[in-house]
Amino acid sequence: MFNFSRKALIAMAATGALAGPALAADYIPPVEELPPPPPPVVQEAQFGGWYIRGDLDYHKSSWRGADYITYGVDPCSPCGPEPVPGSKSFDAGRLKGAFSLGGGVGYKINEHFRTDLTADYWFKSNFRGSTSDGTDTSVDRSSMSTFLLLANAYADLGTWNRVTPYVGAGIGGAYVKWDTLRNDIEPDIHDRHAGGKGWRFAYALMAGASYCLTSNLDLDVGYRFTHINGGKMFSYADSSAGGPGAGPGFDKGFNTHEVRAGLRYSFGQTRNGCDEPVPVAYEPPPEPIYTK
Repeated sequence: MFNFSRKALIAMAATGALAGPALAADYIPPVEELPPPPPPVVQEAQFGGWYIRGDLDYHKSSWRGADYITYGVDPCSPCGPEPVPGSKSFDAGRLKGAFSLGGGVGYKINEHFRTDLTADYWFKSNFRGSTSDGTDTSVDRSSMSTFLLLANAYADLGTWNRVTPYVGAGIGGAYVKWDTLRNDIEPDIHDRHAGGKGWRFAYALMAGASYCLTSNLDLDVGYRFTHINGGKMFSYADSSAGGPGAGPGFDKGFNTHEVRAGLRYSFGQTRNGCDEPVPVAYEPPPEPIYTK
């Protein structure tokens, strides 16, 4: 009995010794399951902030005509001859094209809306016109310059391949200055009228597109239609031929077509909306280290 038990114990011990390495080889330590990686973080384009702008344009103004006062002799006056006013109009007139320089400051409110204040100086446009009294025809020459102030609002319509089309409108005033009007009827009559000047109501409609040069700088190219109300064109002048001359005169305003190009610079960290969202590179966590 004792011998059997001893042999049985020795056999069991030998079996366990042989099975131990096999079981150790088949054992896989548990691995902690890691959470899935987070999605890539996308840095969205930022909008809003102040900007400044500078513009150059070429414009052509459509002259809408002018009226002026003439004086004749009233033979029925009991006090003798005296001037009697009557209204006449220019037979023809034309303004040549000219350049302008401008600048402004604005604020981009969000991705699709911005506003700015602009000031433009229109260099002199030469004027040539004619008048007649039924017998003689005059040649009239002058020039006009303008200082234009506008408050503008724009709708940016979206960005494709760094190009952002827009439409806009503006309202404000124009300080129009006419130079001396030279009224010549050859060979004897050479009148000179002091030019009129003053502020007038103005509005504008515009359309164009901007192209992103950098995250802070846009190239802006567009068209602007500007309307300026009528006002005083010239004053009364004595005729060099003797007797009263004509005046004052009032133009009927202008419709101006402008082709514009300029730059807009945005300050600080604000971005102009031309940049695409920038994905931030994702770094996966290190591989788990298995320990025995």
